Amino acid sequence: MPLLEPNPQSLRPTDAGPAAPDRVADARASGTPGPLRRDLVALLGPDKVLHRLSDLVAYASDASPYRFVPQVVVVAEDLDDLSAVLSYAHGNGRSVVFRAAGTSLNGQAQGEDILVDVRRHWTGIEVLDGGARARIRPGTTVLRANAALARYGRVLGPDPASALACTLGGVVANNASGMTAGTTRNSYRTLASATVVLPSGTVVDTAGPAADEELARAEPALCAGLLALKAEIEADPELVARIRAKYEIKNTNGYRLDAFLDAATPVGILRGLMVGSEGTLGFLAETVFDTLPLDRHAVGALLFFPSLSAAAAAVPRFTAAGARAVELMDGHTLRASVRVAGVPADWAALPPGTAALLVEFRAPDEAGRQAHERAAARLLPELELVAPVASVSNAFTRDPAVLDGYWRARKAFVTAVGGSRPSGTTLITEDFAVPPARLAEACTALLELQARHGFDAAVAGHAAHGNLHFLLAFDAAKPGDVARYAAFMDAFCRMTVERFDGSLKAEHATGRNIAPFLELEWGPRATELMWRIKELIDPHGILAPGVLLDRDPEAHLRGLKTLPAVEPVADPCIECGFCEPACPSQDLTTTPRQRIVLRREMIRQPPGSPVTAALLDAYGHDAVDTCAGDSLCRLACPVGIDTGALMRDFRHRRHSPREERLAEWSARHFGLVERSARLAVAAADRIRNRAGDRPLTVLTRAARRSVRPDLVPEWLPQLPGPAPRTLPPTDQAGAAAVYYPACVNRIFGPPAGQRGPSLPEAVVAVSQRAGRPVWIPPEVTGTCCATIWHSKGYPGGNRVMAHRIVEAAWRWTDGGRLPLVVDASSCTLGLAHEVVPYLTPGQRARHARMTLVDSPVWAAGELLPRLTVRRTLDSAVLHPTCSMRHLGEEEGLRRVAAACAREVVVPDDAGCCAFAGDRGMLHRELTESATAKEAAEVTARHFDAYLSANRMCEIGMDHATEGRGYRSALLALEWATRPE
Repeated sequence: MPLLEPNPQSLRPTDAGPAAPDRVADARASGTPGPLRRDLVALLGPDKVLHRLSDLVAYASDASPYRFVPQVVVVAEDLDDLSAVLSYAHGNGRSVVFRAAGTSLNGQAQGEDILVDVRRHWTGIEVLDGGARARIRPGTTVLRANAALARYGRVLGPDPASALACTLGGVVANNASGMTAGTTRNSYRTLASATVVLPSGTVVDTAGPAADEELARAEPALCAGLLALKAEIEADPELVARIRAKYEIKNTNGYRLDAFLDAATPVGILRGLMVGSEGTLGFLAETVFDTLPLDRHAVGALLFFPSLSAAAAAVPRFTAAGARAVELMDGHTLRASVRVAGVPADWAALPPGTAALLVEFRAPDEAGRQAHERAAARLLPELELVAPVASVSNAFTRDPAVLDGYWRARKAFVTAVGGSRPSGTTLITEDFAVPPARLAEACTALLELQARHGFDAAVAGHAAHGNLHFLLAFDAAKPGDVARYAAFMDAFCRMTVERFDGSLKAEHATGRNIAPFLELEWGPRATELMWRIKELIDPHGILAPGVLLDRDPEAHLRGLKTLPAVEPVADPCIECGFCEPACPSQDLTTTPRQRIVLRREMIRQPPGSPVTAALLDAYGHDAVDTCAGDSLCRLACPVGIDTGALMRDFRHRRHSPREERLAEWSARHFGLVERSARLAVAAADRIRNRAGDRPLTVLTRAARRSVRPDLVPEWLPQLPGPAPRTLPPTDQAGAAAVYYPACVNRIFGPPAGQRGPSLPEAVVAVSQRAGRPVWIPPEVTGTCCATIWHSKGYPGGNRVMAHRIVEAAWRWTDGGRLPLVVDASSCTLGLAHEVVPYLTPGQRARHARMTLVDSPVWAAGELLPRLTVRRTLDSAVLHPTCSMRHLGEEEGLRRVAAACAREVVVPDDAGCCAFAGDRGMLHRELTESATAKEAAEVTARHFDAYLSANRMCEIGMDHATEGRGYRSALLALEWATRPE
């Protein structure tokens, strides 16, 4: 055991209450049963089988109110793996559930036996026919697909609010639609073809020219059965009429029976049935979508009304005027949205009855937008609008930033309202549809029903399509609350069907919550047909039992999960999964959601539980050590949950008093630390030049084993040599700014083989060249932005350095008169924001008067307008850092690069490199996993320059791209503007 190995018990919850009814049983503490684990490892290999209890619990929760712990998790890499798992399930009487993003709202991504991860190795998009179509793998998010299509002026039809996290496989499997898709732009209407793996293992490409002949040879009984069902349905005019009527409004409840009416062949029928089948009929290995015009010319407004019924009554007018989206939000939703970044704070004071419509028009050109503006202007005087708080304007705007803010508030409906729910309660998200003309009546009826059963109102929806969403919060650990929820669901389903002839599921798919009510909506005849479809395609019941079809009338009450209170920073989490695509460790260990899920399971357990012990054994590495701490999860989370901050706190909890004292000592004596670090880099560089990297690798790995892997960095071949011993001379007199070279740029030099000035020399030179000279204070050596201690969870050291650097910066900038330019974006973020909680009140006042500027922003705003570009590169690829995203300053890097290169590329998969100071040297596998997709894009072609603005991120990207030579964009700017 390493000398300083932390004690896992330091993270044991101290405030756990009574054991929860849905806690994982002690018998499962050892994880996957031995025979099952051995079978699957023999079949697939050990790397594809996740069997520890920590893995099973991490995958047990999705965005729904349900929780089912699988027996094992398989990380499938290809179709061979899928076929092998299905064959094994068939031969051993087991069941299989597919899981991609886990953003489903009704338990579709959960199973109690074999759960198959079909996200990690199933990403990618190929744009076809100039953007008219796109071939997309099922683990690709909607946001990522649309980013690729945007270059062609195209977009996918489905546009769910969870687009940044939900994947196309899930979108098709649930027939998720979103704000604008309605019944004409959804997956059923825009899916051109799909590659399907049937439960038998047969693979069907529905676009294949001989697909029907091949399917008939492989599955003759299936083909005959599908055609027989088609003939039976078409022979029943009343049933045909009922099916057509059901799909005149949005409906994702049950199987798509209109597939039998819309398609003529078995393969065509199968393509239609797969849409909305929720993984119960087969696996969607690939999809091909017909895309739609992006229509970039938008105009929209957020219009406020005195009541929900008044807002609903205005919807038909905007629909008739051609609005692309008409979104409804009630007062509770609007007030809860103040948790969302950019939403006006005064919305918290909106009267309870207030409601709003988010209306947006889109056009392909300016003339079309102007026509929409005229139509909207004619409507406004006729509406019953109110302005109950100062921020309300009730005006249409073209401003993309304003419209983006409106959409953030709308898309955060589930998470914002869910985040404001009473602590410890479970959240149910439901959606239904009624004929659009009856929307106002349905709103009133829903509010009355919620009040009658003691639930707070929270309503939003796609009003243009008669589609409403609502939320219910209750304590799943209390039988009385569960009974109240059950009574509400029974009354709600009967109201929707019997009063409005509506759809119990408009776009979230049937799921576990509505499966018992399927027959209520469709009647015995159609429901019996759906059971026969399932038995025909999946005769052994292998796939997703209970997800879409269930004969148990109380199935929706089984598996309800409790959400016990956890640390305050994470307690608002409803486990939606929006954070996961941004997480650097998502393909390595755990995600922010899973870190919280695991924590909650510990709290569900009684004292002395072997389950808690097993989870704690894995949590240190899987959750705490391999968290990059970049807090991109906070930006992705609609309510700003910062799981990175929680992991930093956990790092602090694991530190011994001695470690904390050493950290504080290092902050007080950082001049010595800095000199020692530079000397160590120089010595290592000399050893490498003489003997290669191997001796350094062997030495550091031995030290890591002896001391602790999370304390001793590992030598990496791409580490650069030392920085110059001295900083360039500058004059204080006449300086336009104070320049603060970050400690990493005082320790590490440029990539191996790159000649020219150091970064400090380049910043000084290019600033002087632009007539905006900078001054480097002589005492910068021995100071730091404090991020070192912040990221590692050492509050004492953080406080010492925060006080020191702010006092020094106050002197250097002449009391805030001059801006402070920082040449590493993570240090800019640290100085601008992360030091603030550690300052005294007086220091905070001084800090607020200082201007802190990231070097690309300084270059773009102050230098470029005053410089002459004398030479350019053909191409440059950028790595925008996570700190730039937090600062909102990525554009500065793009502008500097655009001045230096004729082609500037930001990879579609650019994200956090996870090098995180030295974390990439402590856990190199973290950076390698986090950068895999971005590195694949970068290395697929040649670029003349590889640019960023943070030395440690540049080192991380060099490691990921096998030494491409990432460097600061300001070095490129100095070269591009250097006189002949």
